[in-house]
Parts: sequence; structure tokens; C-alpha cells
Amino acid sequence: MFIREYDVAVAAAREAGQLLAEGQGRRHAAEAKRAPTDLVTEYDRRSEAFLVEKLRAAFPGDAILAEEGGLRAGGGGRRWLVDPLDGTVNFAHGLPIFCVAVALEADGVVEVGAVEAPALGLSFAARRGAGATVNGRPLAVSDEDSLARALLSTGFPYDRQTSPANNFAQWEAFQRRAQAVRRLGSAALDLALVARGLLDGYWEMKLKPWDVAAGALLVAEAGGRVTDWRGAPLRVDHGAIVASNARLHAQLLAVLAETGIPPEAA
Repeated sequence: MFIREYDVAVAAAREAGQLLAEGQGRRHAAEAKRAPTDLVTEYDRRSEAFLVEKLRAAFPGDAILAEEGGLRAGGGGRRWLVDPLDGTVNFAHGLPIFCVAVALEADGVVEVGAVEAPALGLSFAARRGAGATVNGRPLAVSDEDSLARALLSTGFPYDRQTSPANNFAQWEAFQRRAQAVRRLGSAALDLALVARGLLDGYWEMKLKPWDVAAGALLVAEAGGRVTDWRGAPLRVDHGAIVASNARLHAQLLAVLAETGIPPEAA
């Protein structure tokens, strides 16, 4: 099932990654969207136009929800979720931590996902029930079972400068409990690195469907666990996510519960 969709998603993400690679390693002019920390560059727009064209040509009846262009209507209960450049702030500054993320959701279930990180030379892909790979090799999450030895990652919402639901309390709590916590600036890549076993866990809130869909499938297919902050099944439209190697999941949820889960993540 969904083999053609998988092939198209992987190829489209890879080609979009090649487009982004043309601009990597140097600074780019960027415009602010919702906040001064929420940027868009010409490469976001070029990558999205390319991806939408590819997906429309292959599956003209499907809906497409993309970060810059919003929802393009379609039917049949199928929706492509497209992040043409996840990590725009990094990219705009020449920092090589960014990716392309493409996923297909059918009847509310994410079936296919691809994450392409061209500056890192990493091509991640997954199909539900068929496992996950990086550069064609099988992925597996880490086997770490102690939060004190865990390397975690997170991110902060674009309205963190004004909103009390800003992930600061959770950041502090995990900094005190984990071996280390990183902020890489790309949710889809964070999730892909959990799937690869380089990160042991990840949490964030106020995300969009295109941020999490592909990466969450990677984690699940690599043997990890993905939920919301209360441990319920992930809903990509909800915006709050916890991903782990499964062994650490209960410990991550316990720390989040101790800090007090804000309504935006409940």
C-alpha cells in the first residue's frame, strides 16, 4: 500500500533538497511572517512551488497543505503535508541545519513520510508498516533507558517572547534531569534524529502538521513512541508532541506533567 506515494514523496523531497543545497552556507534576505522569529526566504517559496507542482502532477485529486501557501483543496480523504524548508532561520544565517519534509495523510493516518537534510547528506524515508530508512539503511531508535544519560532536543514557539506558554519551564526542568538538551531549530530534523538513535527524545508544542507528520512516522517506524504531552495518540493538527525511543517515554511525560501542561499543549 502507498508504494507509489512513497516513491513520489522521497523523490520530490530529494529534488527539493537539491534546490535548497544551491543556497546553503551563506546568508539570505528573509521576511518576517507571524513574528520577527518566523521567517521566509525565496528558497522556501521556490521549494514549495516545486513540491506542490510535483505532487499535483502525480496525484491531482489530493489536497495539499503547505507552510507558505496554505491548503489547496482535494478529496478522497487524502492530504499531503509539506514543509519546503524546516529550519528557515538556520538557513537564512547560513547554518546547515535544515530540511525538507513531505508526508501523506490518508483518512487521518500518516502513511508516508520523507525528510531530506541536504547539507548533512541525510535522506530519511518511511512507509507505515514497512519500516524507516536513512540513505537506504534501516533506522532504529536508541536503547537508552535513563533520563540522566539521555540527549534530548526541543524547540520554542514563535510567540515565546510574549506568550506564557513558551516551553521555558519545561526546558529548565529537562536541563536539570537529562544529560543534555539541545535546540536545533528544525522540528522535522529533530524527529528524524530520534528515529536514527542520535537523540533519545524530543518534545515541543505549538507546531503545525507539516512540522511533525513525516518525522513522527519515522520515529514510529524506527521502533520509537510518539504521543501528545499527556501520552495520548498524536494528532498532527494538535501541535504538541513527545517523541522518544519508547524506553524513556514515561519519564519524559512525567517531567512534563510536573511542570504543568499549558492549555496549548493539553
